[in-house]
Amino acid sequence: MFSNKMMSKEFSKYERARIIGARGLQISMDAPILIEMSNDELDGVNYDPLMIAEKELNSGVLPISVNRPMPKRKEEDLKKIKVEETKISDAQKEQIEKEEERDIASGGEMLELANSGEESKSDESLEDPNPEERE
Repeated sequence: MFSNKMMSKEFSKYERARIIGARGLQISMDAPILIEMSNDELDGVNYDPLMIAEKELNSGVLPISVNRPMPKRKEEDLKKIKVEETKISDAQKEQIEKEEERDIASGGEMLELANSGEESKSDESLEDPNPEERE
């Protein structure tokens, strides 16, 4: 049902980036550092709030929880639709189809396949009769 990746305790790279960024902002706004770091260590990271936040995250001292919303899985009872089966014989189906064909034929124009001779005539009519005049 749920994959192991979703239930794991590790953060994804996007979650890590968000956590480190938020904690780095807090540190840059003079929030207390949650791990003991000597002045030499702070000099080593150039007092970079993001590096300090990353060390805090890696050490596991950040009191942060990630809410991973899962899709809502609702099971709705579908109303059973009872389809009325009308038993129509093949002869009746053919009669209905013939009536529909007559309605279509009487109401509109029937399109027929064009002959190849008709196509060449229509192509000639589209061509410019005097191509020299355009140049």
